[in-house]
Amino acid sequence: MVWNSYSLTLLHLLLSHTYRNTLHLFRSADIADEICHMSSILANKTAIITGGSRGIGLAIAKKLAAAGVNVVVAAKTTEPHPKLPGTIYEAAEEIKAMGGNALALVLDLRDEAMIEKVAMDTVAQFGGIDILVNNASAIYLAGIEHTPSKRYDLMHQINVRGTFLMSQACIPFLKKSSHPHILNLSPPLDMNPAWFENFTAYTMSKFGMSMVAMGLAAEMKPYGIAANALWPRTTIATAAVQNLLGGDALIRQSRWPAIVADAAAIILSRNPKETTGNFFIDETVLRESGITDFIEYAVDPTTDLAPDLFITL
Repeated sequence: MVWNSYSLTLLHLLLSHTYRNTLHLFRSADIADEICHMSSILANKTAIITGGSRGIGLAIAKKLAAAGVNVVVAAKTTEPHPKLPGTIYEAAEEIKAMGGNALALVLDLRDEAMIEKVAMDTVAQFGGIDILVNNASAIYLAGIEHTPSKRYDLMHQINVRGTFLMSQACIPFLKKSSHPHILNLSPPLDMNPAWFENFTAYTMSKFGMSMVAMGLAAEMKPYGIAANALWPRTTIATAAVQNLLGGDALIRQSRWPAIVADAAAIILSRNPKETTGNFFIDETVLRESGITDFIEYAVDPTTDLAPDLFITL
């Protein structure tokens, strides 16, 4: 894409310190009423958020931290990227600056030893694990003919295998929790050929994450561990959308990551024994919680919203 001055300004807004510090304030007044309820349930719990250094992962980390959760920002970025500012250390410092507890841990989901270390280091720091948010994901949108094997492997190593192994590493500690939740950022399963036609490898990997959630929900039900999936109704203003999907135009048709964070916090504050095996959509979760005004979640309220992948309006 062409990086004109508008593009660079918008990307800076999406990823800048100012944007990330104000992100948790983008919520409707009704959501504010949920905070006390969430805090009474989530206070002093511990959550690992993979891919938590930016975008949706960071928004969820900040939302949970505001409710009193000890947050582990687990991601690969330790040095700023030219087009992807923000590191795990900067994210953790921002959470601490807003009064939260945060720990930055380096995590490459392709490395099983690192996955185990993140789980063990979390327990060493905070005494346990109550929540796992499998947010980290790789994307490459191309048909079978034009998807290199290394791209195929990367998506499946991170999206499916990484989610599987991260969940596996946390299960022994989740079994000891009074409020255990696993939440995967993945879509509802839909075998419509339209979702396979132009990006089969990516669809397989994201549906793989959803299948992990289904399997966990069934397998972990006797232990009271909730496992669910959450997906946005619309595209979300992230660097991936800006850089890979639709540039400035699609960003203007998107919502801020705060809508996903607000929905995630509501799900994670629910009774895990009564909330498992679901494919949630962010807007639906908020509507069911009494939220009806979504204007402030929109990047540009004057522009029609674009549905996310795997969503049929």
